[in-house]
Amino acid sequence: MTLPPSLTHGNSTLRTLILVLALGIFASGCNKGQAAVAMPVPEVEVATVETRDVPMYGEWVATLDGYVNAEIRPQVSGYSTKQNYTEGSLVRKGQVLFEIDPRPFQATLDRAKGDLAQAQAQLGKSTLDVERDTPLAEARAIAKSQLDNEVQAKLGAQAAVESAKAAVEQAELNLEWTKVTSLVDGIAGIAQVQMGNLVGPTSILTSVSQVDPVKAFFPITEHEYLLAQSKGNTSSGKHPISFFGNSLQLILTDGSIYPQKGKILLADRQVDPGTGTIRIVAAFPNPGNVLRPGQYGRVRVETSMKKAALLLPQSAVLHLQGGYQVAVVGSDHKVSMRAVKPGATLGTMWVIDEGLKPGEQVVVEGLQQIREGTLATPKPVRLSREGN
Repeated sequence: MTLPPSLTHGNSTLRTLILVLALGIFASGCNKGQAAVAMPVPEVEVATVETRDVPMYGEWVATLDGYVNAEIRPQVSGYSTKQNYTEGSLVRKGQVLFEIDPRPFQATLDRAKGDLAQAQAQLGKSTLDVERDTPLAEARAIAKSQLDNEVQAKLGAQAAVESAKAAVEQAELNLEWTKVTSLVDGIAGIAQVQMGNLVGPTSILTSVSQVDPVKAFFPITEHEYLLAQSKGNTSSGKHPISFFGNSLQLILTDGSIYPQKGKILLADRQVDPGTGTIRIVAAFPNPGNVLRPGQYGRVRVETSMKKAALLLPQSAVLHLQGGYQVAVVGSDHKVSMRAVKPGATLGTMWVIDEGLKPGEQVVVEGLQQIREGTLATPKPVRLSREGN
């Protein structure tokens, strides 16, 4: 029997509807199967926040200078004839660095010696006159006024001898000063004059700096000074600043730490009104003269001890939009992002001033796998104790 066309068309529509429903049921079953598969919980490395008494340090930019800086100037005027040192080398106190033409000064000395001999001869004659005429005057063989004149002439001759001796001494000094010597042991600088130049007491020939030990000058703020003074131990009566007795480290411009420890010598007498800082003077041993005046560095000194400080590896702290955050894993394994306020650094560790409590677990590795509210499996790592 042949079905009517209307029924044939209806069966086709029915088959299509059944197929669509079957596909929908299959897709829904697949989605439910996928939803039933749980996402794996990421494993992260965590460090436990610990408390420890840690030293706190201050750092300041320092300028190095010679312990003693001596400007080498001649005492007499004349033409420079010789340079007796190697520029940049170590010289000793009393070593001749320059020579000035000595001939004019030798001539002056010879003339002064001649004047002295003449004055001494005149004194000898006056002495003989007095010795000869004294008994004659007593015997009234000559006028007493004649003896008086001879006595006065002898006194004048004695004064002339003393004056001539002083002239000889001055001439000898001037001749000696034609050899310009170093005033201290130290490193001699570049010569500021050429051979043949006319030099005098206003001329700077060179400079010599004593660099072992070497001085370091660094400014601290008035607030830092007052804070250090308030914490100072004044029982010794020597220094009112707390960290004056502590040794200093010198960090050079290449980042290396100078092997010799320094000490603070003094604080300047006043606060600079322009900068609001007071200058501190320290000294560092400088064997081998490695450090030179004019170098820069940073001095580091322990200023106080922070009790029960919270320590955390620096790798656990995120710097985002001007703030700092850490990821804390709670007892329920949920992650919470928390703002913190870090303080001083000690090696690879960071002192956390605000935002954490002792014993909390903070993510150190695996931060890219987590976000606020996600679950995480904590894996403890050993907290570095660098900075002790």
